[in-house]
Amino acid sequence: MLARRFGKKMTSVLHLVGPGGAGKTSVGPVLAQRLGWQFVDLDERFMSFEGNIGAFIATRGYAAYARQNIAVYREVRSSLAAPTVLALSSGFLTYPEDVDHEYQALRCSIESDALTSLLLPAFELEPCVEIIVQRQLSRPYLPGDRASEARRIRERFPKFMALSCARFRSDAAPDKTASQIERFVHGRIAFRK
Repeated sequence: MLARRFGKKMTSVLHLVGPGGAGKTSVGPVLAQRLGWQFVDLDERFMSFEGNIGAFIATRGYAAYARQNIAVYREVRSSLAAPTVLALSSGFLTYPEDVDHEYQALRCSIESDALTSLLLPAFELEPCVEIIVQRQLSRPYLPGDRASEARRIRERFPKFMALSCARFRSDAAPDKTASQIERFVHGRIAFRK
């Protein structure tokens, strides 16, 4: 399950992308277990290196957070030695193109990877906004409010829908969504052989 890139072997990674509340950290561990892969949450790794994300953004700004999160991603990605389901931070593929000199190439690489999978609870804007806002507001550790959560998903929704990767609805139970992605992964891996 190793792919050749840039002259060296790279471990298979399935990137889960989508907004906060799309189900990446609910579906990801279930999917990883079904595949026999490991699960890594980029937000957790960021916090283990840098502390609370909200505090980091409040003191250093969103652009500094995005740059540091890209650095954390690179560190995590280069250290992976086993096939991995990697849940990206909610805005990772929506950062401004000039946030880092290598970001555009990194973003394109992730988006075009055969295993990258977008999770959204709906593929229409209004139902997606409603579900995401409800999920996000049910998390007591998030300081957001209805208006800011709705604004965030409205801004990012078109960017997510423009991605040229596989898409999966995450409005069902995590096990059902994981099962759909598992079948997709097995098909892609069989195609590579």
